[in-house]
Amino acid sequence: MTVLAAIAVPHPPLIFPEVGNGKEKEIQKTIDAYREAMNFLTDFEPDTIILLSPHMRWYVDYFHVALAEKISDNFAQFGAPEVKITAASDESFIGELNTFCQARGFPCGILGGHEQNIDHGSFIPLRFLTEAKKDFKVVRIAISGLSIYYHYLLGQILNEVSSKLNRRSVVIASGDWSHKLLDDGPYGFTKEGPEFDAKVREIFKTANFLPLLQMSPQLCEAAGECGHRPFVIMAGAFDLRTVKSNLLSYEGPFGVGYGVATFTAGDVDKKRNFGAQFSEWKQKQVAAQVQKEDAYVRFARYCIENFVLSGKPVSMPQNVASELVQNRAGVFVSLKMHGQLRGCIGTIAPVYANIADEIAHNAIAACSQDPRFMAVRPDELADLVYSVDVLMPAEPITSTEELNIKKYGVIVESNGKRGLLLPDIEGIDSIEQQVAIARQKGNIAPHEPVQLYRFEVVRHR
Repeated sequence: MTVLAAIAVPHPPLIFPEVGNGKEKEIQKTIDAYREAMNFLTDFEPDTIILLSPHMRWYVDYFHVALAEKISDNFAQFGAPEVKITAASDESFIGELNTFCQARGFPCGILGGHEQNIDHGSFIPLRFLTEAKKDFKVVRIAISGLSIYYHYLLGQILNEVSSKLNRRSVVIASGDWSHKLLDDGPYGFTKEGPEFDAKVREIFKTANFLPLLQMSPQLCEAAGECGHRPFVIMAGAFDLRTVKSNLLSYEGPFGVGYGVATFTAGDVDKKRNFGAQFSEWKQKQVAAQVQKEDAYVRFARYCIENFVLSGKPVSMPQNVASELVQNRAGVFVSLKMHGQLRGCIGTIAPVYANIADEIAHNAIAACSQDPRFMAVRPDELADLVYSVDVLMPAEPITSTEELNIKKYGVIVESNGKRGLLLPDIEGIDSIEQQVAIARQKGNIAPHEPVQLYRFEVVRHR
């Protein structure tokens, strides 16, 4: 047997009357669809329930599988200790999944250890499941900080393990959609909120999962969703098979999108190799991005990719642009992944023989020595976006009135301590915020007197 079916469900705590105190009636369509979805799932008489939650303890580079013989908890964290669940873990499936992933070198397993408390992303689906089925065994799996492609691969592995064990398995992908649908909602409104939900609705109606993998990380971030990665793992479990989908309900009266959908696996269909299609699409995107990069960014990429893949600094190639070899300046190399900072290291003033050496040393440091992040892994290279800032000489100033967050970076200095912040950084909205963060980076207290410097940069992307 394989993964036979799946459902995608939300996890609003107020869905229970004990928490909602009447507000749950405003999402009655979701409640009714939830129960319909659980009955749909139990009709397959599953041996194993695979539950994917975005709110379990998760790791940047590893998929954590909860290891606990018995699952027992209540909803006290939301003021409803009388709402309880009890279930058993499928220990043999967990053991086989752990062994399978270790043999393949895939970063998934039980290293996270026992997880006694149940997150609400797991609790709510399990509570509804107990209404439809009294005895079941569950495997709870967290998302990770790994790429979307790895999440899809995990879905494929879950299907392989189910087949190897001859299990009738089903998947519950727990996830809310956008949290930013209304101005008066708990998280406010962004235009990306409704855009994200519209895309997911179409994907769930058609069961065409390729757009789910191709979804922009920036869109997901701006929409404030928490279901994208569980949905991708679920999609991977259906790779190379036809899927019949049914979007049972969608509503968002509180500013958060709640969708309920069912998915039934069908026959083999080699055209539905969405993981392979996504990988090819991603390679083309990277190639197009590289074509747009100037000499500075292209060289930074060259240094990082070679270092990450070989573990050794690269020799200076002969075709480095002359302006990088003939000039000296301080340089910052910044890396972003999925719209988030992934590393940033630089020099305020030139330290090395030329800008090329400056980029090479700082690029390698940014991908491997930034204390805020793990070293960049080979599988992350395709998702990295680079920028190189070449710093102009800093000049002392006497007042913050001489700063401009878009034009100038700032250096704060006090008793041998120094902090720096580059100009025109997303999320920095005021001079006060810019200076405060520079103080934090230099470990300079808010009350300590400082000497201020400003500088301009030439930013290469």
